Amino acid sequence: MSDAGSDEFDDERSKLGEYEGGRNEAGERHGAGKAVLPNGDIYQGQYEKGRRHGQGTYRFKNGARYVGDYYQNMKHGQGTFYYPDGSKYEGSWAENLRQGHGVYTYPNGDAYDGEWQHHIRHGQGIYHYHETGSKYKGSWVNGKMESAGEYIHSNHRYVGNFVNNNPFGPGKYVFDIGCEQHGECHQTEQDQAEGELASTTVLKWIPKCITGLTLWAPGQDSSAGEKERAPAEEGAEN
Repeated sequence: MSDAGSDEFDDERSKLGEYEGGRNEAGERHGAGKAVLPNGDIYQGQYEKGRRHGQGTYRFKNGARYVGDYYQNMKHGQGTFYYPDGSKYEGSWAENLRQGHGVYTYPNGDAYDGEWQHHIRHGQGIYHYHETGSKYKGSWVNGKMESAGEYIHSNHRYVGNFVNNNPFGPGKYVFDIGCEQHGECHQTEQDQAEGELASTTVLKWIPKCITGLTLWAPGQDSSAGEKERAPAEEGAEN
């Protein structure tokens, strides 16, 4: 759905709606006011020279709601948008678009906390997966996981490069038990059964080497254990 709201001007169109509030010497809406727009939307907040400007609340007839800053009729600054499907965005806006840092909570409980550009995830950010408790932390480009990042799970994490939302190229698995497995992740195409999509992307992990487990005893200096770790070669192919 669009979250831009209806345009609102002090011309003939405004006669179709209702307005209560302050006006300036030119008769324009100015200061605090409330407007019921022709389409059923309601805005209550600050105006400047006939336009929404400053703090305000815009209620859409479909149940959506925006609470925050306006600049020249546009969402601009800090604000929270509540969507009809139960999702919510709280953060920075620029000219009606999610821009800068913000937190988006999705209907399934997932959440993204990071940078936005032109309404999509772009820059550094963390995506939390509600069902599994896992999260991705790293770079985003045009809404997708790209470049350096890491998948963080309950007892291990994957650190490496990402392309088109998937691990690709050199990387490593870091386990809580004290070892790391280094290798490369490749994407291959797998043919599907007749009547389905022609192919699908399958990820293949090729291990290269693994660090040895650190033997640790109570009272032992953890830094000493780090020095004892030595990479051991493994078979390069599965």
